[in-house]
Amino acid sequence: MRGIQAGRPFYIATCPLRIIPKIFSYNEGDVPPELRAQRTLNKTRIPEMVKYLLDNPKDYVFSALTASVGVDIGFDDHDGAPNLGTLKIPMDAQILINDGQHRRKAIEEALLENPDLGQDNIPVLFFIDEGLTRSQQMFADLNKYAVKPSPSLGTLYDHRDESSELARELATNSLPFVGLTEMEKSNISPKSNKLFTLSSIKQSTRALLGKGPKDGFSQDEKQLAQEFWAEVTKHLPDWQMVIDKQVSPAQLRQEFIHAHGVGLHAIGVLGKAILCQNPSNWKQKLEPLANINWLKTNPVWVERSMNHGKLSKSTQSILLTANALKIELGLDLTPEEKALEKQLS
Repeated sequence: MRGIQAGRPFYIATCPLRIIPKIFSYNEGDVPPELRAQRTLNKTRIPEMVKYLLDNPKDYVFSALTASVGVDIGFDDHDGAPNLGTLKIPMDAQILINDGQHRRKAIEEALLENPDLGQDNIPVLFFIDEGLTRSQQMFADLNKYAVKPSPSLGTLYDHRDESSELARELATNSLPFVGLTEMEKSNISPKSNKLFTLSSIKQSTRALLGKGPKDGFSQDEKQLAQEFWAEVTKHLPDWQMVIDKQVSPAQLRQEFIHAHGVGLHAIGVLGKAILCQNPSNWKQKLEPLANINWLKTNPVWVERSMNHGKLSKSTQSILLTANALKIELGLDLTPEEKALEKQLS
């Protein structure tokens, strides 16, 4: 298919995956960036993309590649369809990828393990190469307005990731999250009527159950997560007041750290320690949570949960906040946690 964009012709074609590594070469690693028209290949991104293709051969989506062709190309119109036809590109033509070099490399490596993928197709958008300056501008323009979705929105829409699935279940069915979870954004606006973000529920529950990003969950673990957060709610009167609509979420976020991601995540880390050290009476061990001063003005949180006067979601802030909770509840610190405490002092 031929089209016109900004006065220039472009062509859309579907190409079998098996020929993608052959027609799109990439060997610019030693070329200075000012003489390139694309970023260097980030090899750390490739294995995850390859795994995605191999794990989902019947259910994957790869967006179109964008390329510039360095020679004159031919286009034969089909009768009665002036913009549909056959695109003719010489086999020795230089074809530069403007957008999609990581997809191209992932396709190449995935085909080595599963050649059957080569029968699939991917759309390719071809432009005429007008030189280095134009190609560099194309790369800049293609990436200028690309915005990665928020972690919460990614969690909401990801139906392959089990921790995302569990977070959605908790947010829609379990206390304290039901009705109080921001499902789309990962930062809650000051006047929002939400108290938690979906991404913070995922991260906090993953910490609670000691799971990595790609780990799954048994039914017992899912039930345990639901019971844990419901039990925590019993011992946090401030959360209960929001649930009962006696206090607005905005008021709580303004004054208390347990109304923010760092506090929720720290409670998840605390929960993991309680479950390990007190598996039979973990609910009883949560009772002292009701006596903790959760105010942001508490000097304990100022030096642990904040950075330059603002709440911090850094790993160190989360761990230091969790350490304070563990100390308050009489739990043993690990050697690593003790070392972190020494740094604080």
